[in-house]
Amino acid sequence: MSSGAGSIAMGSPLAAVALLTRRELVRFFREPSRIIASIGTPMLIWILLGSGFAGSFTGAAGDGSYASFLLPGMMAMTVLFGSIFAAISLIEDRHEGFAQSVLVSPAPRWSLIGAKVIGTSVLAGGQAAVLIPAVAIVGPMPSASGVVLALVVLLLIGAGMAGLGLGLAWVVDSTQGFHGIMNLVLLPMWILSGAVFPLSGAAGPMRIVMLVDPLTWPTEALRSALSGVPAGVPGGDAGAWAGAVAFVVIGVSIAVLGMGRDRAVA
Repeated sequence: MSSGAGSIAMGSPLAAVALLTRRELVRFFREPSRIIASIGTPMLIWILLGSGFAGSFTGAAGDGSYASFLLPGMMAMTVLFGSIFAAISLIEDRHEGFAQSVLVSPAPRWSLIGAKVIGTSVLAGGQAAVLIPAVAIVGPMPSASGVVLALVVLLLIGAGMAGLGLGLAWVVDSTQGFHGIMNLVLLPMWILSGAVFPLSGAAGPMRIVMLVDPLTWPTEALRSALSGVPAGVPGGDAGAWAGAVAFVVIGVSIAVLGMGRDRAVA
């Protein structure tokens, strides 16, 4: 058993969550490539798409700027990448035996799930928050309350995406297999969340699919917080926030159900 797992065995469940969360944070900052990939890729896509489609969309963000409409979607993408790296780290933990050491310790299983979700939401949300000042480049800066609300939504997206990613990673045996799941599930879910084209302009069947997509609701809440434009989902801002909370519940539930399968630890 590793020293980290040994320390977990000696502490309370909350102490185990704190120790495992600290491990996630330290692990992240020791891998600067994760920071570059998580922030750099969405920024590059934002610049390219925001410039390329600058004259093709009008009114999507309330001020005629496609770049301002796209920015919240790029923040959601940053969180998506953060959740992907967290899921891959779970696969690595399983292969290295660390996850199994934690699960056979007195610490409850939820301590591992909680640490992964908390660590991912803080890290991924923090990375996405770095992009908030870019709002001033394409439009007026949001109010202080808008910034606070945006930070809360980013944490909610991080928690939901972390739960979903961890649940999928727990039943996948390799990082290659997880990348396949990512391409099949996570990226389409991001595209259909209203990140790159507005919900209001989608055709009837596509609009239904976008509303079913659980990531659509927190993405709309984020856009509303940053732009001041009411969310374009049923129920407006209240509906978007309710959907954001539901997204967290769905994601964490998937993690709990998926990581409850002992056979995946081997």
